[in-house]
Amino acid sequence: MTAKKIISKGNIVEAALGIVRKEGMEGLNVRSLAKACNCSTQPIYISFSGVEELKAAVGARIVEIYKGYINGEVASGKYPPYKATGMGYILFAKEEPQLFKYLFMSRSGASTINVQSDFNDEVFKIMGQIGIPQGKASELHAHMWVWVHGIATMYATGYLNWDWETVSKMLTDAFMGIKQRLGI
Repeated sequence: MTAKKIISKGNIVEAALGIVRKEGMEGLNVRSLAKACNCSTQPIYISFSGVEELKAAVGARIVEIYKGYINGEVASGKYPPYKATGMGYILFAKEEPQLFKYLFMSRSGASTINVQSDFNDEVFKIMGQIGIPQGKASELHAHMWVWVHGIATMYATGYLNWDWETVSKMLTDAFMGIKQRLGI
């Protein structure tokens, strides 16, 4: 008799995401997930061929959450679109430190999921809309990414907890200074 599937794949992914939020991706294994789902390991193996497929599904869900932060900041209209992408990136790190660490501070995160490439395409489109030529946009973005990623990493690791206005001001100051240095 075949095992009956009583826990959906989506529910398993969400439970796995809960573990990753608390313990990082390294805390996720089939036994801990079965415990979180209040089931045996069997429903997990019915839904996923193994841990790698499970982690890929969780990684895809993390990317969705990350994109939600970026899109939410852009849609809010609180900041110009380019700045909003940086603020969304930092907010993701602040509010979802383990998910941020997986995507942007581990080799298995962003390198296996093409997050940065998609993000850069969007960024260059935004820069083109505000009149920054492609060559200058690449250089400006490389400088800004160091600032944004540095601040985000400090949030994700608990190194700092600046007020949001300070973060906003620092990004504006860095952007304006780099833009001036590049003659844009």
